[in-house]
Parts: sequence; C-alpha cells; structure tokens
Amino acid sequence: MLDRYGDAHPEVRGKGWTVMARSLGLAAYLALSARRKAEPYRPVQARGSGPLVWGHATSASDARSLARLFERLRQARPEVQFLVTHLSEVSLPDEIGMHYRVEPVPAENRDAILNFLEHWLPDICIWTRGHLRPALIHAASDRGVAMFLANTRDDALEFRSLRWLPDLVRRTLGVFDMVFACDGAVRNRLTRLGVSPDDIVVSGALQEGGAALPCDDAACENLSSALGGRPVWLAARIQADELPIVTEAHRAALGFAHRLLLVIVPDDAEQEPGFAAALDQEGWRVARWAKGETPGETTQILLADGVEELGLWYRIAPVSFIGSSVIPGAGGRDPYESAALGSAILYGPNVSRHLGAYSRLAAAGAARIVKDAATLGAAVSQLIAPDRAAQMAHAAWEVISDGAEVTDRLLALIEDTLDLVEAEG
Repeated sequence: MLDRYGDAHPEVRGKGWTVMARSLGLAAYLALSARRKAEPYRPVQARGSGPLVWGHATSASDARSLARLFERLRQARPEVQFLVTHLSEVSLPDEIGMHYRVEPVPAENRDAILNFLEHWLPDICIWTRGHLRPALIHAASDRGVAMFLANTRDDALEFRSLRWLPDLVRRTLGVFDMVFACDGAVRNRLTRLGVSPDDIVVSGALQEGGAALPCDDAACENLSSALGGRPVWLAARIQADELPIVTEAHRAALGFAHRLLLVIVPDDAEQEPGFAAALDQEGWRVARWAKGETPGETTQILLADGVEELGLWYRIAPVSFIGSSVIPGAGGRDPYESAALGSAILYGPNVSRHLGAYSRLAAAGAARIVKDAATLGAAVSQLIAPDRAAQMAHAAWEVISDGAEVTDRLLALIEDTLDLVEAEG
C-alpha cells in the first residue's frame, strides 16, 4: 500500500522484493533482476501533486494513442498528472514531450525500479501492446497501482526471452486488472497464456488520431468571407529547402484554377522573413499574416508566421500538403492534426518519424504520397475538385474515429479508479 503522494508504507518497504516471489519462475527472474547491473534511475522531471496516470509506450503509435487518451482525461480531470515511459530505442513524437512528462522506462533492476516508483508514485498504469517487463510490472502492482494492458497484439506476446521461465508470463499477465485485446485471436492467445476470460475485453486498438487543433472562430469566419469561395490549398510545416518545390507546384496548379490560393506555414516561425524574401524574389503576390495582411482577389500566396494557427489553416484548406517530408532529414510531421479537421492529405516520401500514421491513412485512401514539384502540382490540381477532396477527408475522419469506443471504455475505467483513489485520500 502507498501513502498517497508520500512514501511507501513501512510494511511494504520492509517486505521488499520477496513479496513478489509467488512462483519459482518469478522468484528466479526477480533474483536475476536484482543482480543486473544498470545505471541508477534518476528522474529528470518533478512529479507534481495530485493523482498520476502512467502510460508505457512500446511504439510511437502507442504513444500517440496514450496522448489522445490523456488529452481527453485532462479535460475531465485537470488535477491529474501524466507520465509516459518508453524503451530507449523507441523515438516518440516531439509533440508528446511538449505536453506530457516523458521518461525512459527504468531498467529491469531492483534499485532502478524502486527509485522509479518511489519518485513517481503512480496510481494507474496503462501498459500498451505487450513486451512485458515482469519486475517492473509486479513491483508496481504490489504497490497498489491499478494495472491495465491495452492495445494488446499477438506479435507482442511471443516472450521468447522468457521461455525458460514457463510460469512467469502467466503470472505477469495475471497482474493486470483488465486486458484490452485488439481482436479475437489475441483473446484466444491470452487465454492460452492463462489470463482469465473475465479479465479480457476484445476492443480493437485505442484511438490514435489527435484531437482537432483549436481555432479562433471569428478569425475563421472573417477569413472565409474574405476569400469569397476561392479554392485554397495548404502547405504546412514547410522547410526552407521545400519552398521552391511548393511554389513550383502552385504555379502548375494555377494553370487549372487561376484563382487558387496557397497558404504556406513555415515549420519554424523564424523562417517567415526568409520565406517572404524568397517569395518576393520569385515575383509572387503575397499577403503576410504576421503583418496583419489578408489576401485580396489578386493575392496568390498567404504566408503564415508559424504553426500556432494551424487549426485555422486546416479548416480553411480542403487539401493540405504536410511538409518536412520531401527533403530527407526532417522525418515528417504528424498527419493526424490535418486528418482531424477534414483536410485531404498529401505528403513526401521522408516521413520516418510518422511512417505508421501515414501508412494507415494512405491505406484508407485518406492520404497520397508525392515525390517532387510535378507530382505535388498534379495532385493539388486533381484534389481542388470538391468531391475528390471530400472523399479523402471522409476517409481520414473514419481513420481518426476508429478506436474511439475502446478509448471511451478505458477512459471510464480510469475515471472510476481515480474516484476510488481520491475517496481513499
């Protein structure tokens, strides 16, 4: 038991790791984990006050699912603290670290785990996919942490490294209060591994897409009126090296729709003056949002001053090219922020940081890859037809909505658990 927001009770601290030795396999594993050499666990961030929900991500997509869940929970429970842990080899999207505490998961070492738990004092753990770490999971459970396994997938239930301890997997899976399986095959695998059918919910995957970015409704309405029905496309999060590709594509698309307006959003607001100079040198008629300028009838390009108002631009533009994706090195940017606002998505081939998200959207017909200015211009020319963009936007919305039911169910379970935590004081 834990003294909430304090230290472990003496009886738990005194029993230490022997509390968890419920089987020979588990006892052997924990004995080995106690002897493993590892760097001491040193948290980089403070815990904060209030209950804490800890999510463990074994992939970037799981991290995005947790972030989506946490975002909704934060709206309902602003007092709750959040922590996301991950394997050192898993690179999480930058935006997750901007909104939540992110730490590498502690090593499977007794001292590292104790330091981790004593610092963070989690109330709830949402472990994703599989890839179990028995020492950490048992230690958390023995300290009264409510444990949920979500996004459970068959490929994460192999446990080859644990086969020499046949009962370890069964006992570790048994620690979870509820297991959310992605499909019936995973449920069958879990029951064969010893999980009670009463503790398994076949739910599909957690909702991965992000929530709609905010927008000033008045600004959106005023800009829409000023545009007077002009066709618009957006080039978002553009790197300087991509600007010539975007403008060449726009020049080609203007041959099909002479009133077409391009909105350009630099990936970094500090790039705006350089973008403005380059556009002026190319002879474009530009309105600069940073200077309070709005597009007139003859404006060809509206240059924004950064990503803070992307919610506005995605609402204005039915077609969006997500930049930082044509030139190698940037790794792409999150496509879900565009998908959530009903914009058809175009992207380049260099999206390694968000490959799973783009692949998912492309498979659903919600996103299309382009390679250069010629293919980008051709795609924009095709998609400015409202029905074509609407089809892709609808497909994107279906992807975004997928997994909402299990997210709702897990959210309700977490809220019920938090009610108990708060009632216990």
